[in-house]
Amino acid sequence: MTTWFIVMLVVFGAFKIIVSSLPNTVIESIISKYETHPQLDEENVTITIHGNNVEGEKKSKIIHDFNEGLFLDRYYAPPHNEGTPLIINAKRGKKDFTFYIYSHEEHVDVVKQYKKKVVAYSLRSKNLQNSDMFVSADLA
Repeated sequence: MTTWFIVMLVVFGAFKIIVSSLPNTVIESIISKYETHPQLDEENVTITIHGNNVEGEKKSKIIHDFNEGLFLDRYYAPPHNEGTPLIINAKRGKKDFTFYIYSHEEHVDVVKQYKKKVVAYSLRSKNLQNSDMFVSADLA
């Protein structure tokens, strides 16, 4: 009986050491699969406003502002937004995401869609909030 206890103690101790000392790259790859607000790459993203594709400097600026946005709160039911959204289609690995961004005066609502899953959250991004590129829900 004490032999099994010692063996199990050694096994659980080794497991604890392995799990608690994983390399940062492994931890980051695991976390990035489940993060609500992912970082976007310019090569794998298309942006449309009013059905028109955005390219060049504007596209880079929107992606930068989206990546730098501060996550505020997650909504458990998608908000009913008015106005024309900024639509970002992104591909990350084998997954295709669609982000609908609605600008408000004090925050930005983001609705992320992947397959049949919908996640809504709010961001604080000064440049996306004050952007003249799309019609704000406050003005509609």
